[in-house]
Amino acid sequence: MDKHLDHFTLLRVAIDEAKLGLSEGGVPVGAALFDADGNVLGRGHNRRVQENDPSIHGETDAFRKAGRQQTYRDKILATTLAPCWYCSGLIRQFKIGTVIVGESVTFQADLNWLRESGVNVIDLHSVECIAMMNEFIAAHPEIWNEDIGEDE
Repeated sequence: MDKHLDHFTLLRVAIDEAKLGLSEGGVPVGAALFDADGNVLGRGHNRRVQENDPSIHGETDAFRKAGRQQTYRDKILATTLAPCWYCSGLIRQFKIGTVIVGESVTFQADLNWLRESGVNVIDLHSVECIAMMNEFIAAHPEIWNEDIGEDE
């Protein structure tokens, strides 16, 4: 990854996607996949509620919209929230090289599982991402619990 790329600038694309998802009545998790130069390959957001499809997480939406790539080792995935096991599996399966995480406070994923497989994980602890998720969870605990596979 180019050392001159600003991680917060890349995260901004994911935040914009999260806000779009929220405006549609969905879970505010956004993501974007970039090439090594910071060019957007695909961007997306959690659309579980909107599409009635539990497999459309922000990361998977961005990944699918990026289309086929010859390799993912040099790709950068920015996501507003620490990836769940499902999305972490995608990251490991395709060996995405770098993951920029907006926040891991409201959802404590096992980021070390990604690191153990060689993924460069950068957790930005974004105040904006934390606030957006805290507000959503407080307003829609039932949707949030459904999203993370909890009964309560």
